[in-house]
Amino acid sequence: MSELIQQWLTMGGLSERLVLPVSAAIGFVLLLTICWISYYIAKHFVLKFVHKIVTKTSNEWDDLLISQKVFDRISWLIPAILLLALMPFFISENPQLVDALTIIAKIAIALQVARSLSALLNVANSLFQESSKEKYLPLNATIQLLKLAIYLVATILAISVLIDRSPIYLLSGLGALTAVLLLVFQDTIKGLVASIQISANKMVAPGDWIEMPQYGADGDVLEIALNTVKVQNWDNTVTTIPTYALISESFKNWRGMTSSGGRRIKRSISIDISSIHFCSDELLAKLQQFEFLNDYLNNKQNDISEFNQQKGIDDITNPNSRRLTNIGTFRAYIAAYLQQHPKVHNDMTCMVRQLKPTEVGVALELYFFSNDINWANYEGIQADIFDHLFAIAPLFELRIFQTPTGHDWQARA
Repeated sequence: MSELIQQWLTMGGLSERLVLPVSAAIGFVLLLTICWISYYIAKHFVLKFVHKIVTKTSNEWDDLLISQKVFDRISWLIPAILLLALMPFFISENPQLVDALTIIAKIAIALQVARSLSALLNVANSLFQESSKEKYLPLNATIQLLKLAIYLVATILAISVLIDRSPIYLLSGLGALTAVLLLVFQDTIKGLVASIQISANKMVAPGDWIEMPQYGADGDVLEIALNTVKVQNWDNTVTTIPTYALISESFKNWRGMTSSGGRRIKRSISIDISSIHFCSDELLAKLQQFEFLNDYLNNKQNDISEFNQQKGIDDITNPNSRRLTNIGTFRAYIAAYLQQHPKVHNDMTCMVRQLKPTEVGVALELYFFSNDINWANYEGIQADIFDHLFAIAPLFELRIFQTPTGHDWQARA
């Protein structure tokens, strides 16, 4: 083709001194035009045809080839390959230009092949995330490591083309730079080791709720990458944590709560000690009306009567007699109330215990699990239960302790 261009220019009466540079310029323009036309056809005709075929299939993996732009990246290879293949036909008389374009074409092919392989790895990762039930495999970190290796190889090939040396020559020189490479890629190496340990020990998986206060993280894990872990907090902010920190520092994983189907409620009610006393007959008669206390009161009163008869005690005011207390009866009521509550998990621990008396009264601690782990529903269940207990405590002649306020002093005045 270059000879034809030169003959045409010579026949046109162009000076022999200008034939070679002009023919090289014309060949260069024609070469670039052919490359651009090839890309335009591949981009706007071939790819559209391929997209139509892919969208009509029932498979999902081929849709990922489009969404990850695999075909788009491959289309960039066509002009680079044509540039490399057609240069001898169009600009063979200009070796400097041929060498320069050869270098550019080979570097472009190497980098574009790397980008295409990277897109294919994205497709593999997406297929794995959609189809696999095992979330603990460190595929995301592995794919990132493979991408790093692919781009590293492409970079070495590009440099070898640029300096006109064999890639083996560059690889042999990397051995002397081992310490430098370890320093540069130390975070990557630590991240890879961490991702393997996280996977092997099943410490964290995407979708887990974790807390890591030292990094301001409290929310769902979005992604476990080679170097970082993304956590979406409950205020919709995203916190980035170094992957290695998950094995070098402590964190809380709420996965057990989510998988168990029960969420713990542990909260106490402080009772004013001065309001604790034995139950009078009038109070017992009033408490007998509580449905949850019938069996408890009947059994307790029978046990107390039997004990007092064995001791020969007829007067309940006798200090040696056994009697029911209002706080003990209230504790029994709370336990019975929780056991029948529809939102309390019956297969998990449920108890009411009395804690050590302090300057703010004696606390009755409720320890149980709700059967709804949704955060909003969980808070509603907890509030409803304690609303009821705060309101019903005065019926047991108990006072809920709180620090005196201005209203209390005004009422006393």
